[in-house]
Amino acid sequence: MRGKFISFEGGEGGGKSTQAVRLAGFLRSKGLDVVETREPGGTQQGEELRDLLVQGDPDRWSPFSELLMMTAARVEHVNRLIEPSLAAGKWVICDRFLDSTLAYQGIAGGLGLDMVRPLQAKAVGDTLPDVTFLLDVREEAGLQRAEKRGGAARFEKKQAEFHSKVRDGFLALAAESPNRIVVVDAEDTFDAVWQQIEGEMKQRFKL
Repeated sequence: MRGKFISFEGGEGGGKSTQAVRLAGFLRSKGLDVVETREPGGTQQGEELRDLLVQGDPDRWSPFSELLMMTAARVEHVNRLIEPSLAAGKWVICDRFLDSTLAYQGIAGGLGLDMVRPLQAKAVGDTLPDVTFLLDVREEAGLQRAEKRGGAARFEKKQAEFHSKVRDGFLALAAESPNRIVVVDAEDTFDAVWQQIEGEMKQRFKL
């Protein structure tokens, strides 16, 4: 039986990584085989591209350059890790996937969805998340959380206007795909956020 694919999306400081780890533990407690991964990354090629993308000055790369590198990393990720894992019956939890590229480069970066979407369709084929949790947080609150975490990455250094567009972009994508993208109020407590995720997982997958 094919596994399930769950992605976590949202702006900076939404708690995606933390909730993804908790979900992995929950699924393992149900006896499921779980693969935890992230984008950009997940493979040697993806991690090498990640170093280029998330480090340095916020204007180091143009949105189009980012799009090409993100997509290259995603092609390797899907073909080498995600799709083989799903075919083997494993559940894959991914910290960011194609919705981030649509929101960051397509919408906030100004490339437009008409450019970004066809490229992503070629990159992922039929490999789409069964459910995506959008951890929604106001940009000010998210950036404050990210600052407290320390070691601000390249995207976190971008202007507040950019992050506002990212949030609006994610919410627009969620409105387009309400059956796949579940919006979660990430400004609530950690446990309250998890309860929303756990409830959705139990209902959707009968866990």
